[in-house]
Formats: sequence, structure tokens, C-alpha cells
Amino acid sequence: MEKKLSSENNQLSCENILGLLPHRYPFALVDKVIEHIPGKRAVAIKNVTINEPQFQGHFPERPLMPGVLIVESMAQVGGIIVTQMPDLPKGLFVFAGINNVKFRKPVVPGDQLIISCELLSIKRQRFGKVSAEAHVDGKLACSGELMFSLVD
Repeated sequence: MEKKLSSENNQLSCENILGLLPHRYPFALVDKVIEHIPGKRAVAIKNVTINEPQFQGHFPERPLMPGVLIVESMAQVGGIIVTQMPDLPKGLFVFAGINNVKFRKPVVPGDQLIISCELLSIKRQRFGKVSAEAHVDGKLACSGELMFSLVD
């Protein structure tokens, strides 16, 4: 599948995202990329809805998006950056580590996460590091550094 942008304004549709990432329901956590500089930076939207399966048990009386899913959303945006690197070998990039992740604001159904990721480094064409932030209503909800490794 050709990895092209859906329009000239550097946005990616959900169809484009599905062509770049291996994740599928219920683990596809990026709805739209609104800003994209291939191999360098991406800003994406994750709409949080009560219909998502995690809210049946986390928590029925007070639904909160689990922190691990916020981090996974940020990682998927980082994955869009890494998959767009022109000289990297093809393959599956997976989590190799997370550093300095902090949760600052609860994320609840009805929120819209605006996730910004920027490539910090690529080493030996196998390891990538991105800086990631997730905001809700202009307020920082989560931030940290995410590391990726190419799996053979």
C-alpha cells in the first residue's frame, strides 16, 4: 500500500492511518492526523467516547481513560512518524521503553486528546525515540519520552 497523504495540507485520514499502523479495533487509538511532517513530527486527534470497551470496567461509576491507553495513543502517533522515515528498514516497531511519563489530568469520555509527537533520535536504523504530549482543552494531560525498537 502506498503511504501518501490524503491532501496537500499534511493531514492523514483514518484510512491513511490504518495503512501505516498495524493496530485494529479495539486498539486503533488515532482518529486523525491534523499536522504531519513525515519522519519528524505529527499532531493527531483521539476522540474519547463512552462506547470504548475499557469504560465497561474502568470504572463503571466514574469512567476514566486508563493511563496505559493514553500512552499507547501517544505511541501510535510516534509510530506514524517512525514508519515515515525514508531510510529505515521495513518491519514492526514496538515499544522499547518509556521515560518520564507523567499524568497531569484525567481523561474522560467526551474529551478530545490532541497528541503531539516529535522525533528526538534514530539510532542504528533500529531504535527511535520521540517526545510526546497529550492535551485536553489546551491543558497537558500526559507527557513523556517513548522509545521504539525494530522487531525482526
